[in-house]
Amino acid sequence: MSDPDNTPTGGKQDWEGLREVDRAIAENRLTSYTWKKIWADPWERRGIYLFAALFLAFVIYVIIYDGLI
Repeated sequence: MSDPDNTPTGGKQDWEGLREVDRAIAENRLTSYTWKKIWADPWERRGIYLFAALFLAFVIYVIIYDGLI
């Protein structure tokens, strides 16, 4: 894989994942990077779906509860 920031790797331990995060921070795209990583993981995607369903159920509950009083 090519190194886009051309940093020398001699003598230091190469942490490819951290280099990717560092590059994302430098380009101010950490949020986009985080969401792409979360969406790529099937368990995290299920967590997003579960959170959305619970939030929607809560909103519906509040609307119904306030409508009945």
